[in-house]
Amino acid sequence: MRDDERGPGAAPGHVPVETRAATKEPDTAGECGERDTFMDTGRHPLWQEEPATRRRMAEPVRTAAVRAVIIVAITLIQAMVAFLSTLAGSWLAFPAVLSTVASTVVATWAVLDVWVTRQVWVQRHGVQSQPSSTARELRRERRRARRAATRSPQDDPSRADRAAA
Repeated sequence: MRDDERGPGAAPGHVPVETRAATKEPDTAGECGERDTFMDTGRHPLWQEEPATRRRMAEPVRTAAVRAVIIVAITLIQAMVAFLSTLAGSWLAFPAVLSTVASTVVATWAVLDVWVTRQVWVQRHGVQSQPSSTARELRRERRRARRAATRSPQDDPSRADRAAA
């Protein structure tokens, strides 16, 4: 079917419903061709989208991480230039090795900066903990038992007798 026969607003890969019914082509929908119903044919999609399990990094941490990645990449390029120029016996080998050593120190500093920035951000802004841990639940139970134990001796009549005597 030519583009001018499809009509205005039809997508280039779109097949009209009438044509689909006549050719017995399965009903497809969406831009990627995923099916509306999967139970008819027993087919399943190739993948299912799941929500992200990790939250985004904080802005200062992400900035430090990008900076560190760029510095480490430049350092690796310098190391490769130093290695290849040493193999070739070039005059560039000695300055390249010196700059690689200096860049390695800077790259180490940049990676440590990511770690320190993350620790500082967590310390200032805190993390939201969710009570999903079983250990946390056990601590709660022990705390409740301790509180109940400290409250019960006040209600004990033998203790009241000692206080009156």
